[in-house]
Amino acid sequence: MAVAKDIKEQRENAIVRTFRETRSELRKVVWPTREETIRLTIVVITVSVIIGLILFIGDSLFLFLYTALVDLVS
Repeated sequence: MAVAKDIKEQRENAIVRTFRETRSELRKVVWPTREETIRLTIVVITVSVIIGLILFIGDSLFLFLYTALVDLVS
């Protein structure tokens, strides 16, 4: 019975220690300012739109070529 209690206390201590360490690490984090967050969000959206357009153009090109090839064979 004492062994089970020790194991339970160790598990609880490990959980408490994990939360304390996590809290300590989060205090060390340098959070971005509002301006940095807005600027970086705009950058992410812009890059995503550009990559989306590149993929759309590539997909449209390959669809056109595929359709032309199928029509040529038919």
